[in-house]
Amino acid sequence: MCETSCAERSASRVRRLRELMGERGLDAMVVRELADLRWLTNVDGVLDEDAAHTVFVTADELFLHTDSRYYNAFCERLGTNGIWQLDQETLSAGKWVAERIAASAAHKVAIEDTLPLSIFDELVEALGSDADKVELVRLHGDLRVLRMVKDDDEIEFLREAQRITDAAFEYVCSVIRPGMTERQIRGEIESFMLKQGSDGPSFSTIVAAGANGANPHACPSDYAVREGDLIVLDYGALCHGYHADMTRTVCVGEPSERQRQVYDIVRRAHEECTAMLRPGINGKEVHEHSRKVISDAGFGDYYGHGLGHGVGIEIHEFPGLGRSWDKPVPAGSVVTVEPGIYLPGEFGIRLEDCGVLTEEGYKPFTALDHELRVVGV
Repeated sequence: MCETSCAERSASRVRRLRELMGERGLDAMVVRELADLRWLTNVDGVLDEDAAHTVFVTADELFLHTDSRYYNAFCERLGTNGIWQLDQETLSAGKWVAERIAASAAHKVAIEDTLPLSIFDELVEALGSDADKVELVRLHGDLRVLRMVKDDDEIEFLREAQRITDAAFEYVCSVIRPGMTERQIRGEIESFMLKQGSDGPSFSTIVAAGANGANPHACPSDYAVREGDLIVLDYGALCHGYHADMTRTVCVGEPSERQRQVYDIVRRAHEECTAMLRPGINGKEVHEHSRKVISDAGFGDYYGHGLGHGVGIEIHEFPGLGRSWDKPVPAGSVVTVEPGIYLPGEFGIRLEDCGVLTEEGYKPFTALDHELRVVGV
């Protein structure tokens, strides 16, 4: 359970957003991205994939426009006498925002660069003769930057998601047998997580056995696992809207000397990189170290993806641990560490944890170790 009420945590996040607005000299901000709305409102169990909601924020007012399918649920969670002014007017998003701009006399209004062009055009048309008086400022992931640093509620949700993910790993290791297909193994993982209280899988579960493991994002197939196969299991539980993300590679029966050799290289890259993680470290620097470990071992051509990424309300968030994130990683951010080696025609190996960056270093959410697990015997 969260120690802070939904409305209280929402108020704290709104304050952070208003600080950003003050720094940028903004009169108002329009928010429609579902992940940003989930973070800003702190509601759980209301938002789905339908982009039916719009938030309008000024220095002293806070509006949320939705429709009848969601209005009562928002009222229950946010209250009707708090900082949020809720409505379900039968207006399109563009016209509703234009009304809010006019009522607040806002001149400098921020919109997300992901706003659909149809809504943008509708907004400009609805502003009419006042359009020339309003400056529409583009935001480029600014709320995603705010969301990088997780609060206590978010960390607890992520830990809960990982506890289910850990339990699913122990379970599936006990049931994998030669002859099971990748799809059957996926079904076992996802069914178990649902029974344990997950809202669903964090993303499309990856089960890649044998040569299929050499494809980092392989889709589960009807391939039947055989003794001697390595199986890449990349999956996570979704809890309270927050994602777990973990990869373990297991072997059906005893692994070969070559399989153990490659596994140990990936494990060394993983553990050396997690030891480097500390607040303020450059994300690209950590990624480059993983590349050095794997390249020095002779497998640099078989590791092409980034070392890791942020996780939270979205499965891929800021910050990054990759060649494109040439900036510091802040304390309180949650990131994956997931080096891998992928040998076409043979097998693939990936080892991934997800954890929070603290002043004391990187703290994985998982309780699982990094030993190569033998299954099916």
